[in-house]
Amino acid sequence: MPESAPSMAPSRIRVAFPAESSAGAVEHVALITLHRPEALNAIDFALLAELVDAVEALDDDPSCRAIVITGGTRAFAAGVDVRQLADETPVSLTVDNEFDGWERLKRIRKPLIAAVRGVALGGGCELAMLCDLLVAGDDASFGQPEIRLGLIPGAGGSQRLTRAIGKARAMEMILTGRTMDAREAEAHGLVTRVVPTEATVESALELAARVAAMPPLATIVAKEVVNHAFELPLEAGIEFERRSFFLLFASDDMREGTTAFLEKRPAEWQGR
Repeated sequence: MPESAPSMAPSRIRVAFPAESSAGAVEHVALITLHRPEALNAIDFALLAELVDAVEALDDDPSCRAIVITGGTRAFAAGVDVRQLADETPVSLTVDNEFDGWERLKRIRKPLIAAVRGVALGGGCELAMLCDLLVAGDDASFGQPEIRLGLIPGAGGSQRLTRAIGKARAMEMILTGRTMDAREAEAHGLVTRVVPTEATVESALELAARVAAMPPLATIVAKEVVNHAFELPLEAGIEFERRSFFLLFASDDMREGTTAFLEKRPAEWQGR
């Protein structure tokens, strides 16, 4: 039998390496744009797979030190694709293991910065919260409205939202499906900063450039120790931090950083 023709489905994401932002040069930063405008960037399994593959490739690319993820002007991502989930069963969800993409994103070592404009609902909110830093336009809104479908968050939303804004507020949002605007999200610690909508991506790139200018190995370790603060008891977290601190003394970047400081010159990071 002849081989079937390769799929020509349009890509659901776009990857770029911006050279500059309004604040100046941008180096070692990748920009991923969710591109499913006909569905307000609703996350189906194909989009999730493309996103994971792209982020993992960038995680392995030494020229990339920080990754910005954004969507459209109306929607960062308006949830998961309900049409696709409607036909799923407990067996298909378990056997096909499509949700493993969320676990793979969690394992990314390099900093992820979300640039959110418009709505970030359901899976879109979960994707934004999975990022390490979150820049929101002043028109952004966040929510976990799965209860309206007879469901609950399934990609970490109940856990990350509760850790970010506290049990009482998370319980209200998850039980009623209400959304939280950008200013409220910032006030309660869900968002790193709020900026004018038109400046959202530029601000995220500027923040990513600042992160990318830091020593790459120490940045990866710093992300890991902060994330462990949510997963370990205090004493275990402090012990993990201390071990990680000691290990960095074996790095070339630590030697370069301390030498550059003493010699009063800019450091040249090698990421090792």
